[in-house]
Amino acid sequence: MTARLIEIPFAEPLAQHIRAPARSDPALYWLGQAGFLIDVDGLRIVVDPYLSDTLAKKYASSRFSHERMSPPPVAPDELGPIDLVLCTHHHTDHMDPGTLAPLARLWPRLRFVVPAASAALARERIQVDDARLIAIDAGESVRPLPGLLIRAARAAHETIERDDQGRCRFLGYALGASGVTIFHSGDCVPFAGQREEIAGLAPDLALLPANGRSPSLTNAGFAGNFRIDEALALCEDCSIPAMIAHHYGMFAFNTAEPAEIDGLLAKASVAGTRARMQVAYSLSLD
Repeated sequence: MTARLIEIPFAEPLAQHIRAPARSDPALYWLGQAGFLIDVDGLRIVVDPYLSDTLAKKYASSRFSHERMSPPPVAPDELGPIDLVLCTHHHTDHMDPGTLAPLARLWPRLRFVVPAASAALARERIQVDDARLIAIDAGESVRPLPGLLIRAARAAHETIERDDQGRCRFLGYALGASGVTIFHSGDCVPFAGQREEIAGLAPDLALLPANGRSPSLTNAGFAGNFRIDEALALCEDCSIPAMIAHHYGMFAFNTAEPAEIDGLLAKASVAGTRARMQVAYSLSLD
């Protein structure tokens, strides 16, 4: 069985486009950085949304400007009804109080999947009680909604970090629904045992960061991610047939060149593409 990834550009604002009836095949929309809106099997799932200027305010006096390179493609209150939110880890561009707390207020039944190691921080940032959090650790799985299976895997950003109870601070998630598995690695670099762990999830599509890393940023406290060649190698090693590269174009000090991403994707055996705004990604299995 082969995964076929189709790009479908649209001209209208994202808020207007996603009000249309859901497609029969899984559909994905990039929200910037590591954020995605995923429509699958009648469910609307959001992963790592950063739709505010929280970090620009936090780092206003820093030499590392966190001003957005482009405005959010949609406001939190324009996403429409959401069934579930997933946060891969505690960094603010993945667990953003400026996005998650408004969503929690807007949709009182909405629940949030978070690393168990960061549950207390999630509770504070999202402003919800424990009943609305689904805390999970690497190697665990949950079925938070009918027809949806979520399996958590380890992520190394840039190392595998654990809390005092041994729980992983950084996670990736495999979302299984309607016979399709979509894997979001969270922020991650290559690490020992990764190939076997990810291959065991058998993803049809991988959502992988591609902004890379540098010693200067790491020394300044900003952990890095896969380079695009490393992301492609992981897909090839794990027999993942399709990939979307993301986590670039948000902050000028920590991004990647789109032309470099496109150049390597064009040479790869993986059906890869670069995340783009104003594009719907449709995934089908042939």
